[in-house]
Amino acid sequence: MSFPFPIHLCSMKNLILSVIVFSLVSIGCTEKKQDTSNNEINNNKMERKSKEQIEKLLMVYKESLNTSNVSKAVNSYTKDGVFMPSGAPTANGTEAIKGAYEFVFSQIQLNIEFFIEEIVIENDIAFAITTSKGTTLIHATGDTVPEENRELFVFEKENNEWKIARYMFNKMK
Repeated sequence: MSFPFPIHLCSMKNLILSVIVFSLVSIGCTEKKQDTSNNEINNNKMERKSKEQIEKLLMVYKESLNTSNVSKAVNSYTKDGVFMPSGAPTANGTEAIKGAYEFVFSQIQLNIEFFIEEIVIENDIAFAITTSKGTTLIHATGDTVPEENRELFVFEKENNEWKIARYMFNKMK
């Protein structure tokens, strides 16, 4: 059975249009998938970079504790940071945090190591759960005692730099 020319031409046009539409839809879906994949890769890179920055900040903070460096400890915090030491009053803001560390460092000398258990990042806020272990020299008595704590850090980006926004710890033993 043969079709007149115009019907055959219409069928061919429909076939070509169908192929073009299908191709465009396929390309669009593939590009979207690639965009999503690229976004995931970029997000993973940014998260990895943020985790590295937070890990570095924690090591700087640990160094400030081990060297009794008030300035370095205070500079690890945001301007409105909060320090909540175990068994002591909460220190809110730069001046109060400075006073708290001056007092702590006048009483003891720490020699600790941090162990990072978890870092979670969500945009410009992050938290870390850590433990620390080492020794504390008590200046008043000259005694050195074991030191073991668990810590919760909350971080915020301040001027595009991760800083401690909230910090609290308690003794494990």
